[in-house]
Amino acid sequence: QVQLVASGGGLAQPGGSLRLSCAASGFTFNDHAMSWVRQAPGQGLEWVAGVYASGTDKYYVDSVRGRFTVWRDNAKNMLYLHMNNLKPEDTALYRCAKEKYPFAIGFDYNDGDVGQGTQVTVSS
Repeated sequence: QVQLVASGGGLAQPGGSLRLSCAASGFTFNDHAMSWVRQAPGQGLEWVAGVYASGTDKYYVDSVRGRFTVWRDNAKNMLYLHMNNLKPEDTALYRCAKEKYPFAIGFDYNDGDVGQGTQVTVSS
């Protein structure tokens, strides 16, 4: 069964940095694009960043473009998100998600294809 275990969250000051990791198992990792999504308290799920199966194409929501970098290591079945210049509005539960296809980011996930997540809090 699909397992997506995120780590690396914590408390950061505004302007600070964090690096998130996601360990994937239970499926053929390099057959799927992967994404990071986040959920702030009391709000719905928001797509943040995605990377195609090959790792060559990366996409970001406008609010994080230029500050966040997504990448993957297909040899290790790992997905990463480096977050720079963090803002209080980045505070959320960050979850990694398995996309349905290798070369499409759809924000349309099957049950069980979004992990439990790691909490990121940005506050002074």
